[in-house]
Amino acid sequence: MTPKRIMAVVNQKGGVGKTTTAINLSASLAELDQRVLLIDMDPQGNASTGLGVPRDNRSKSSYHVLTETMPLDEAIRPTRVRGLYILPSHPDLAAAEMEIGSSEGRTRILSQAVEAAESGFDYVLIDCPPSLNLLTLNALAVARSIIVPLQCEFFALEGLSQLLKTVEMAKAGINTKLAIDGVVLTMYDKRNRLSAQVADDVRRHLGRAVFDTVIPRNVRIAEAPSFAEPVTTYEPASQGAKAYRRLAREILRKHAARKK
Repeated sequence: MTPKRIMAVVNQKGGVGKTTTAINLSASLAELDQRVLLIDMDPQGNASTGLGVPRDNRSKSSYHVLTETMPLDEAIRPTRVRGLYILPSHPDLAAAEMEIGSSEGRTRILSQAVEAAESGFDYVLIDCPPSLNLLTLNALAVARSIIVPLQCEFFALEGLSQLLKTVEMAKAGINTKLAIDGVVLTMYDKRNRLSAQVADDVRRHLGRAVFDTVIPRNVRIAEAPSFAEPVTTYEPASQGAKAYRRLAREILRKHAARKK
């Protein structure tokens, strides 16, 4: 059963809030009565850890789906958040590129697994590694759209143009339906003049491609992963939780408008 929407959360730059956004956006969509699957395609496995899957309990993972053709339905598991499921990562995922690199259709292995799955989801989010490698290409091949977290710092726009070029190449070569849902500004500090300047620069360059919602720099967002839960359940009333809920609602509105 094909999901209604598949989104890849991608940025080749590390430390921009990519995994944090994947976790908390997934949880926020689940709060809004969406059935959500988060696929952890990052060998670091931080999304898996952040949703309560211990590193020593990942015998069924995205690595096994990619390299051993394990059915997706067999590998996914529920999280503590109602309506949110996860396909965990595995440390061996780092070697998956070498194992599948010579395979025919190597960029479409994840696509085939998702298409063959019987579990029905409203949304599938894919947490990509912080590099434009074969794992990321598998995500871009199956995704209908991408979300780009962008930290409000001096070098925010550096590398973004290369990422957008890669997306265009993927669109031309492996997935003509791929679109950009938007850029989400993260780690925004309203006390810092630089954050406001960066936000203005990004909006001036990208216009409506930037989400209205801005994710603040918030200590509760930073603390939540150490308790193996999203900020929406760790501290539901925090500014970080409220921001991710706003982002989820903005995405739902955007997708609903496209159907009209």
